[in-house]
Amino acid sequence: MFNSEPDSLFSEHHHYMTQAFRLAEEASRNREIPVGAVVVQNGRIIGRGHNQTEMLKDPTAHAEMLAISSACATIDNKYLTGCTLYVTLEPCSMCAGAIILAKIKRVVFGALDEKAGACGTLLHIAGNKLLNHRPEIIQGVMEADSRQLLQDFFKDKR
Repeated sequence: MFNSEPDSLFSEHHHYMTQAFRLAEEASRNREIPVGAVVVQNGRIIGRGHNQTEMLKDPTAHAEMLAISSACATIDNKYLTGCTLYVTLEPCSMCAGAIILAKIKRVVFGALDEKAGACGTLLHIAGNKLLNHRPEIIQGVMEADSRQLLQDFFKDKR
């Protein structure tokens, strides 16, 4: 779990999660479910995304999917070996599948998704031992902030 991480790694995770959180805020301003994601390789953000399902009228336009596509385009490779995905909400089954296919090394997320989370909450696709790749999962980075942003969005929507 996250609490056993060294302080320097905590600081690094917090830095990149802050970038993902800013993208989630942008999604919220655009009336999208506020989820943001960044892909990091060797200390550099190579992919960014925030939910755009409403704007694009595309159910696959999740923050993670867009960040993964952006990162793959940046490095001109379908594999993101050695990369870390930071996302404000636990990835769903579609996004967990894409994480596995892209061979992402590590997933760091904020809030748990009790209704669709596929990295340990509802399902654990990312940790399925039958699959050929299993990323490291770190949960709870900026969890309270991420959860509050989502709660505020849905409260305002109702």
